[in-house]
Amino acid sequence: MGRLEGFQRVIRRATYSVCAVGMFLAIPLMLMTTGDVLSRSFLNKPLPGTLELSEYMLSIIILLGAAYTQQVKGHVGVDFLTKRFTKKTKGVVEIITTLLCMFIVTIMVWQGFVEGIHEKTVSDMLRVPQWPFRLLVAIGGSLLWLEFMIDLLNSISELRK
Repeated sequence: MGRLEGFQRVIRRATYSVCAVGMFLAIPLMLMTTGDVLSRSFLNKPLPGTLELSEYMLSIIILLGAAYTQQVKGHVGVDFLTKRFTKKTKGVVEIITTLLCMFIVTIMVWQGFVEGIHEKTVSDMLRVPQWPFRLLVAIGGSLLWLEFMIDLLNSISELRK
């Protein structure tokens, strides 16, 4: 179990660190949006590039925060059916759903990587390259996949007990 716990600790630390980057961008996003609203309201002149920067910051916050949300079990779950299952049946259902999630995230990572390395366009106003944000899908998805792997290993371990 030492290796598994070490693997878990490294992945969890990486997930939190990457999420911290996204959390760091939340305040500048709020300040920039507030400045744009005030500029529109009082000066009748929006701040140029605010929409593009907001889109990029939001993509970073969401894509880099998905794995941490999985880590703390913050994703929405519906348990009106599974709460009636036995502990063993719940474990089996959890393993199946985790495997399905890993499959979907694998496709997301693969396509995010393919799209990211082939992307050549830039944004309209600020001329920001699009490829780093496309690659964020692969990076955030990889961390999410690793979090699912940890959940899968934990579920299998619980089912064996």
